[in-house]
Amino acid sequence: MASNGFEAGAEPVRDRPVLGLTTYLQPAQTGVWDVRASFLPAIYFEGMAMAGGISVLLPPQPADAAVAERVLDGLDALVITGGRDVDPAAYTSPRHPMTDEPLADGRLRDTFEFTLLQGALRRRMPILGICRGAQVLNVALGGTLHQHLPDVVGHTRHQQGNAVFTTSSITTVPGTRLAALVGPATDAQCYHHQAIDRLGDGLIVSASDTDGVIEAVELDPRRNPDHWLVAVQWHPEERLDDLRLFAGLVEAAGRYATQRTQKVSS
Repeated sequence: MASNGFEAGAEPVRDRPVLGLTTYLQPAQTGVWDVRASFLPAIYFEGMAMAGGISVLLPPQPADAAVAERVLDGLDALVITGGRDVDPAAYTSPRHPMTDEPLADGRLRDTFEFTLLQGALRRRMPILGICRGAQVLNVALGGTLHQHLPDVVGHTRHQQGNAVFTTSSITTVPGTRLAALVGPATDAQCYHHQAIDRLGDGLIVSASDTDGVIEAVELDPRRNPDHWLVAVQWHPEERLDDLRLFAGLVEAAGRYATQRTQKVSS
């Protein structure tokens, strides 16, 4: 396993930052039960723990700005995780036939994550977006999405289906936070049929693949040196032998927690 400077439990618990991870909300089956459930694959929070963070799960729920602020009070970083397609109504686009239909809860998860993001952005809290999370971030900042990549690139390699991840070669942009974390190139585990089209306000492209598909965005570190925000279109949790991205988030969350403590005590 790649060395990343962190081992689960290596730091005193009081010094480990708290990371809020958003979750799914959809029908689920377990044993004799068939219910609506909030859940997240364990590999997400296993990776965060290995990188030195403490995870708390954030189920989609009705939330206004005040509720979001109360949630964020207990966090040192926000992670917007993977999941179903963002409702294209959020970026005023007609629905593509291949875009997921809204669940019974409509846009509850979308709205919850948009609200959390706006609060986290105001606080300059560290933010990591993963797959859907990168798309949510882009839309929250006024960007748009390609709703079905095969229409754009002419193949289905980005999402083969049947829960099989494909490996894409990703090239990072020099000078970005992502490049500093993973180097000039990396292999990424992909499972997405949508991708970023028009960039949201304030975002820059920090990685793309051989098709020219945007695979990562972030806030320009030259303009925002004190705000760590990175969003990747791939699934870093599927490669827990490489924790560099999670370690970068945990390090940024630790700095944020320290700064917040100093403000409270001053």
